[in-house]
Amino acid sequence: MAKKTVEKKNDKSFEETLWDAANKLRGSVESSEYKHIVLSLIFLKFISDTFEQQRQKLVSQGLEKHIDVLAAYTKDNVFYLPEESRWSFIQQNSKQEDIALKIDSALSTIEKTNKALQGALPDNYFSRLGLDVSKLAALIDVINNIDTLANPHEDVVGRVYEYFLANFAIAEGKGKGEFYTPKSIVNLIAELIEPYRGKIYDPCCGSGGMFVQSLKFIENHKGNKKDISVYGQEYTSATYKLAKMNLAIRGISANLGAAAKDTFANDQHEMLKADFIMANPPFNQKDWRASDELVDDPRWGGYDTPPTSNANYAWILHMVSKLSENGVAGFILSNGALSGDGTEKAIRKKLIENNLVEAIIILPRSMFYTTDISVTLWILNKNKKARVVPHEDVTRNYRNRESEVLFMDLRQRGEPFEKKFTQFSEQDIRDFSDTFHSWQQVGSQENYKNTAEYCYSATKDEIAKNDYSLVPSKYIEFSNRDENIDFDEKMNLLQHDMREILRKESQARNELLNVFKELGYEIKL
Repeated sequence: MAKKTVEKKNDKSFEETLWDAANKLRGSVESSEYKHIVLSLIFLKFISDTFEQQRQKLVSQGLEKHIDVLAAYTKDNVFYLPEESRWSFIQQNSKQEDIALKIDSALSTIEKTNKALQGALPDNYFSRLGLDVSKLAALIDVINNIDTLANPHEDVVGRVYEYFLANFAIAEGKGKGEFYTPKSIVNLIAELIEPYRGKIYDPCCGSGGMFVQSLKFIENHKGNKKDISVYGQEYTSATYKLAKMNLAIRGISANLGAAAKDTFANDQHEMLKADFIMANPPFNQKDWRASDELVDDPRWGGYDTPPTSNANYAWILHMVSKLSENGVAGFILSNGALSGDGTEKAIRKKLIENNLVEAIIILPRSMFYTTDISVTLWILNKNKKARVVPHEDVTRNYRNRESEVLFMDLRQRGEPFEKKFTQFSEQDIRDFSDTFHSWQQVGSQENYKNTAEYCYSATKDEIAKNDYSLVPSKYIEFSNRDENIDFDEKMNLLQHDMREILRKESQARNELLNVFKELGYEIKL
């Protein structure tokens, strides 16, 4: 009896299934629109599931008369949905020609019914796109199969959101995807600055990833999310909406300003003093102000006015102006900000003299989906003096570091990700943060040491001698791997190897000629 051949099923994660479904929209809309379509529908499915769960809870408690009362939902951080805004209504009508209009109406009604979502949802977006109804219906069917509440201990929708934001950034390539900072970089920043309690601020918050990872850091370290308040600002309207949705599905209450606005021209948090700042500003932003604009802005107080040609130092000074008396900032900038003359050098010198620069950490190439350049993580600290700071799972006994700056070079660290990208593993992040915190604390002489090609603690005097450059390679020792090589001996070995290769090649050729000769062929080479 013949054996049955069992074909192994290639199971896909629901994230991959969703990605395939999104790709089916190809030809109907531009690929840059996928994220808004898919993430809006995922958002709608999730809040509908939580609404239905709360509705059943009210029924099971004998509170049927409250199932259509707004307060019965909002008190438990659940969005109230009128019937025509629920996923079940959308799914039942997914094959109708006017399904795009129904989705737009549902999103508009949800936003009007729930003040926390004001300005968060797309406005008449699906109707304007002119989507192929069958492709949109197929996408709705795929999303319908996701049980967003299957595991209360797993952030299912957050996981999907994260997956899609990352993949959209990868797919859209250079010049796109600025809304997403790779998770391992955000995790590293959180582990370094430790945002346990207080106000967290991101002046260019993109899709809100910095806030999400901050809250995950708190949860992982036994902290309390209620001890944190979130502030942000975003320039692009579509990304501003993504951020509000991203935070809403995680129950994160955030003040992102009244609308999408330019942080420099229209600061929506003028009086804010933040305890923690996490940011990934646009790299080397040109013409960010006119020559006669923001010249005497109070954010530059005590420093030169940043040049119009590049906004890097404008972002730095904006963040410095927002720090509380013990505030700490971790942010990404292009490597060009580490050196250079003129106004930028004058500002950099003042930052160092004012004891604000805590650490300069150069990152590997290819960590970002939009550029393959190596970039730098800056840590600024408003208070580098000796003090004890208790946390939930660890107490930091800081020593005085006012005369020092830690330099770290991580360019050779990390692991491959998605074939052509690099990311840090959890162990990498632990190792880097252990080095940083060991250097910061009392007992650093026993627990921290300068290590060639990795880290170096430089004094302000050393930095001054290097013309106030913050390029790590000017301080970190690099091993000369050539100094112990006997080049004459190496050349002799190479010549010997080459002669041996030629000898074996000649031998093989003669053996081949002999074979042909025995077969009766006369071949000359």
